[in-house]
Amino acid sequence: MEAADKMDDNEWNYHGEGNKSLVVSHVQMSRVLRLLKYSSEDAENAPQTTEEAFRQMENIVDFSNNVMSPLLGDKFVHSGEVVKLPLEFVRQLSIKVQHQRPAWRCDKVMDIYSGAALCLPNLTAPSIQTHTPPLCIEIKPKCGFLPSPEHVSKDIKTKVCRYCMHQQYKVANGKWKRKSLYCPLDLFSGNKQRMYFAIKHLIEEPQNNFKIFKGGQCIHGDRDELLSVSSLLQKLRPYFTCGNGRNKAVLHDFIQVLVDSLLSSDEEGDEGMEREGRTVCEASLCSTELIRTGPQPLPRDSVLGRILQVQLLDSLDIEGLFPLYRRVEQYLHHFPKERSRLQIDGPYDKAFLEKLQKCPREDDGSIEYAVAKVQQYRIAMTAKDCSIMVTLVPRRDEEDGSDRGAAFSFSASILDLDPKPQDSVRRQQRLDHHVVAAYLRDDPGPRPPLYPECTLLIHPV
Repeated sequence: MEAADKMDDNEWNYHGEGNKSLVVSHVQMSRVLRLLKYSSEDAENAPQTTEEAFRQMENIVDFSNNVMSPLLGDKFVHSGEVVKLPLEFVRQLSIKVQHQRPAWRCDKVMDIYSGAALCLPNLTAPSIQTHTPPLCIEIKPKCGFLPSPEHVSKDIKTKVCRYCMHQQYKVANGKWKRKSLYCPLDLFSGNKQRMYFAIKHLIEEPQNNFKIFKGGQCIHGDRDELLSVSSLLQKLRPYFTCGNGRNKAVLHDFIQVLVDSLLSSDEEGDEGMEREGRTVCEASLCSTELIRTGPQPLPRDSVLGRILQVQLLDSLDIEGLFPLYRRVEQYLHHFPKERSRLQIDGPYDKAFLEKLQKCPREDDGSIEYAVAKVQQYRIAMTAKDCSIMVTLVPRRDEEDGSDRGAAFSFSASILDLDPKPQDSVRRQQRLDHHVVAAYLRDDPGPRPPLYPECTLLIHPV
C-alpha cells in the first residue's frame, strides 16, 4: 500500500459496506481498506477512543488468524493487517463516498476519528493478467442445518430453516419488497440439482446475499438497477459460448461452474460429511423428486463443508444455549474481574481456541463449561453470517483451435469473519422469538413444489 503520508482519496472508490464497516478499493492496486462505522448519533463525537478503535481492529485480525483460520482452513482465510491512516485522508474519503452509499445504509457514518483501518486483498479484482476479466461471485450462504428437536420449544424450527422464516419476517416488516426463494439447506445439501436451484433463486432475488463482480465492478447485486437477470446474462455471454449464446444455456453453464467450485476439495477420497437429522426445509420449493434423492455427501474439505462444520458448533440452538448465557452473565455480575481470565472479549489467541476444543460434552455445572458453549455459539454465528468469494479466471481452450467456450480455474475465500460480541446472544434470543412467532402467525401452510416435473441434467462445461 502507498505510504501513509501520500494517501490520496482520489485513488480510492466506494466498494461496499456491511452493518459495522465500510469498504473502499484502490483504483489500481488489488487492495481494499475496511473502516469502522458508527451510529449517526455519534457523528460529532467518537464513541470510542483511538486506542479502542485500533484494539477492535486488532481483535478482528487475531480472531481471524487464531480461531477462524484453524477451523475453516488457512487456504480460505485472508486476515489482513491493521493500518493507521492520515485523518485528513479519512475525512476527505468520507465526504467522497457519502453520495455513493445506499440510502438504507446511511443510518451510520464512517469512523473519521481514529484513522484505524484493515488492509485486505481485493478479491473482486485479483491481480491476475487475463484477456477476459475474472468473475468474482460473493455468496452469503447463511445457516445450512436445522436444529435438533431436543433443544427447541417450537416444532416448526425442526422443519423450516431460520433463513426461510426470517425472509417472511423481513418482508412483513418492509426490509425487502419480495421474498427470496433461496433456501440454504438446498445449497448445503451437496445435491447438485438442489444447489442449482438454490443459486438460481439467489440470482433472481439477490438481496444482500449474492453479488457478481466482473473485473472488480459489481454487475449484479442488491441495487434495483442491477437486478435484471437478462442483463446479467448478456454480460456473462462472452464467458460461455459453447451453448450458442442462448440465455438459458449461459445461465446453466454459469451455475454449473459455480456449483463445482463450491464442492471442490483438495483432499483425495474426501467421502463427505455425515449428516444427522433432517436435511430438507419444508419451505423449499425444490421438487419432491429432487428432495427424495436425499443429500449427497458434502465434501468436508470444500468451502461449504468447512463452513458447515463450524456452524455446527451451535449444537444447542439459542434456546438451549440461553440458560448457559444467563449463568455467565450472573457470574460476571458478581465477579466482574473474572471477565479477563475467562477471555470473554479476547484476547483471541491459541489458548482461546484450545479451551473451546477441550469443552466437555456434558454440562458439569462449571462456569468454564458455560463460557465455552457461549463462545462456541458466537463462533458458529460468525460462520452463519460469513461470505464466500469464488473467483473464476477464464482459460481459453486453444489446443485444437476450436471455440468451445471458456474453461475456468477457480479459488474460494471466506470473508466477514469478525467475532460476534457477547451481548449479541441476547439479541439473537429476542430475534429468534419474534421470527418464529411471526412465521407461525402468518404461515400459509404447505406449498406445491415450484418445479414438480423438472429434471436437470448436469453436463461438463
